Amino acid sequence: MRIYVDADACPVVRIVEETAKKYGAPVTLLCDTNHVLQSEYSEVNVIGAGADAVDFALVGLCRKGDLVVTQDYGVAAMALGKGAFCIHQSGRWYTNENIDQMLMERHLSGKARRASKKNHLKGPKKRTVQDDVRFAESLEQLIQKALREQ
Repeated sequence: MRIYVDADACPVVRIVEETAKKYGAPVTLLCDTNHVLQSEYSEVNVIGAGADAVDFALVGLCRKGDLVVTQDYGVAAMALGKGAFCIHQSGRWYTNENIDQMLMERHLSGKARRASKKNHLKGPKKRTVQDDVRFAESLEQLIQKALREQ
């Protein structure tokens, strides 16, 4: 099992690395040329800055049994289709049972925003220590599940 992180502006990279070390799981961070990262533990793949380039590279690399960390529902859907395990930076697992609903909600929200002509968003709430604890616990549980199902 390898862990792939859609690392552009991802707030949980260090948590992923710390947890992966406990299990000896290799980590690959994928970022575009606007978010170049450095890591002593993870392999860092810098992908061209084209639209969705990182997303497509991640999906192309992941395999059945790998673990993907992403906040992009579309990436999660494609990775699930390849048999990967997927988790959002909130700690929520993407599954074959919930991904269709999540994609539909995203579509309907976008449609509502376009219809109301409100193109500005507040952005996400400030991340808290509790958010990090919740993610770390959920990630560890997903890693254990992935290892059991190998």
